[in-house]
Amino acid sequence: MRGKRIGSGAALLAGALAVTGLAFAPTALAVAPTTASVTANCGLFGGGAATLTATQSGAAATLTLKSTAITAPIPIGANSINSTLTMANSTGSARVFTGTVNPAMPTGAPIEVGPLNGTVASGDSLDFYRGSLKMVVFGITVTCTGTGPQSPGPFVFD
Repeated sequence: MRGKRIGSGAALLAGALAVTGLAFAPTALAVAPTTASVTANCGLFGGGAATLTATQSGAAATLTLKSTAITAPIPIGANSINSTLTMANSTGSARVFTGTVNPAMPTGAPIEVGPLNGTVASGDSLDFYRGSLKMVVFGITVTCTGTGPQSPGPFVFD
C-alpha cells in the first residue's frame, strides 16, 4: 500500500511541476498587425502607397518598407541606403529604426529598405503617420513623411 502512495504522490508532484513550468515558461512576444499599408510623400522624389512589415523578438524589433509607388531614380547597390525610420508612438517617445539593408535596385525599381533595427517596449503603439523615413543615397537625402494613419492600424508590441 505504501508503494502505491509514493507512486501516486510522485505522479501528482510531476504533474504539478509540469503545470508550474508552463505557467512560468516565457511567452512568445508578437507584434500585431505584422503588415500595414501607409501612404508617404517624398517631396520631389514622389510618393504613394507603401507596405511596412514588422517583427519582434523581445525588446528588439525590425521594420521593412517596400513601395512600388516610390522608385529608384538611379541604380542603387545592395546595402547602400542609410535609412532612419522614425515611428510615432501613441504611448510615449517616438521609436527609431536604422540600418543600411536594401537589395540592389535598377533604375525604376520599387524602393525597399530593411529590415531596419530598433528597440520597443511592451505596449508601444507605432504608426508611420506623424513619423518619417530618411534615406541617404550617394549623399542625397530623401525624406518621406506619412500622409495618413496606417491601415489596418498601428503596430502594437507585446
